[in-house]
Amino acid sequence: MPLTVDDISKAILLLFRLGVCARFIYCMIRIGATEEESGQYKKRAKNVILFYIMAECIWQIKEILIWYYG
Repeated sequence: MPLTVDDISKAILLLFRLGVCARFIYCMIRIGATEEESGQYKKRAKNVILFYIMAECIWQIKEILIWYYG
């Protein structure tokens, strides 16, 4: 069974989601572990969430464009 572009794009999206979840969990653990660095890791967790939102928006725009022009 050959891989299609759609299969590869779904795999990349899954990797994005897993990476964001892992990074967010890591930041939350670090916030609970160290009081001194909690501000730094709160900022990193916020940036992870912003990255995820932007990645999902870009991905949805790509899907809409492919559907509309394809």
